[in-house]
Amino acid sequence: MMTLSNTVYATGEGTPLVLVHAFPVDHRMWDDCAEQIARQARETGDPSVTVWAPDMPGAGTGPIPEPADSGRVAADGALTDALDLMADAYVDLVRAAGYDKAVWAGLSMGGYVVLDIQRRHPDMVAGLALCDTKAGADGPEARANRLACASECEATQTVKPVMHFADATPSDSSFKQSDEGRALFARWIGEQTPQGVGWRQRMAAGRPDLSDQLPLVTAPAAVLCGDKDPFSPRPAMRALADAMTGTSPSFTVIEDCGHFSAVEHPDQVASALLDLVRRVHLRD
Repeated sequence: MMTLSNTVYATGEGTPLVLVHAFPVDHRMWDDCAEQIARQARETGDPSVTVWAPDMPGAGTGPIPEPADSGRVAADGALTDALDLMADAYVDLVRAAGYDKAVWAGLSMGGYVVLDIQRRHPDMVAGLALCDTKAGADGPEARANRLACASECEATQTVKPVMHFADATPSDSSFKQSDEGRALFARWIGEQTPQGVGWRQRMAAGRPDLSDQLPLVTAPAAVLCGDKDPFSPRPAMRALADAMTGTSPSFTVIEDCGHFSAVEHPDQVASALLDLVRRVHLRD
């Protein structure tokens, strides 16, 4: 059984908001956004909200599962059951705290988790936010690249193969190009473990195509992306929102923003997530 290390940012009323982080960082990418959610809720007179951000297995303080708890291993080394087992662990965490539903917000790899929760536990979805992510599985080249990265991290016992996530190009956002932004991501990535990075890459490589889940979402939903996101560009995120025909998702494009929107513009992401929480409460 997978064990998740959970960070509780705020304890309030009603359905919890569970923030699911991106790769190759951990829950800390939500720090400023969670603070903004609490502040904006106070300023607008909303009831205080419960905000969590668990670490994925192998991220931050999240323990790496034993092989028996990671499920089947494909011939190429991808973990074909791991996303499902992790989605179950997130749901178990919420249920163990006495809740029967949560509002799930996932950024990038976190979006894979949220969509898999929708697939496996639709009754647990009170609301759903997809930030800078995608629904499809990796193609053959992307899958091979993930597995090569995992093998290199494990063989060299370094996280150097993923340090490029801290780099910036001339087309990146102002934050990503800043000394502050580069230093922050370099620190977060440098504090991950090679084994944890490898596990998450193998999990993501083995995940299924979740595109068929988009029209099955009936809960209030939100879709967010940065206008300079190189991995989940605006047209792809617009198409993702349009595919959610069972609900009416809000669609937010954040200007001068790359892939890690909750880090780059935490106030705007917080505003969109708080709006989603309000819509969930109105529905309840």
